[in-house]
Amino acid sequence: PDDCWVSFLGGVYDLTKLLNANPGKLIEPLIKVAGKDISHWFDPSTKDLKKHICPVTNLERYYTPMGRFVHVPPVEPMCNWDTSYGIPWWKDKAYFLGQLSEKTRVVRIKNVLTDQEDTVEVPSEEAIVEIRERYLDINWHAKSYTWKSLIKQPDGRYEFGELDMNKTLQENGVPDEKTEFEDDHVPTDFYIPVLHVYWNDDLTVA
Repeated sequence: PDDCWVSFLGGVYDLTKLLNANPGKLIEPLIKVAGKDISHWFDPSTKDLKKHICPVTNLERYYTPMGRFVHVPPVEPMCNWDTSYGIPWWKDKAYFLGQLSEKTRVVRIKNVLTDQEDTVEVPSEEAIVEIRERYLDINWHAKSYTWKSLIKQPDGRYEFGELDMNKTLQENGVPDEKTEFEDDHVPTDFYIPVLHVYWNDDLTVA
């Protein structure tokens, strides 16, 4: 497959290389769940696959009603069972892409120098510095800009100021008002927060 990822227990995993390196029937259960969440396969307390007592051997085995897949040992002893993989893929951080976002939000990024404005969807958990990394796909010199926005003050007033790059939008005082809009039956795109980026004139390497 060209692209195969799954999510489980709050994480997102790219299994493309794993499947391409292990062609055959053992990848079929994983292909069937590509792009889906498979948290129900796992025990949250151990972070491991769920287990049960195998009715054939009366031994504790991984519970795989969806079919045995890559790195799951066979029920019966097999001379050709390869254990050289080391860590099973669901425990291997090499396949880990990042945390699954609980909620995303939309913001506009306004380049004050060029007057270009782009609308991007970002995870609510991301800090401004992580949003900047996404913005690099649009503006290679994004690291050469100072980021500012209207910031909500403790007394409810808004003031225009510089954003803390290590905090999220919410932590910076740029609230997500989507829920309030929905409660008041206002279109959620009625107002989209704007992040203003100001050129620092330092020619940061792209």
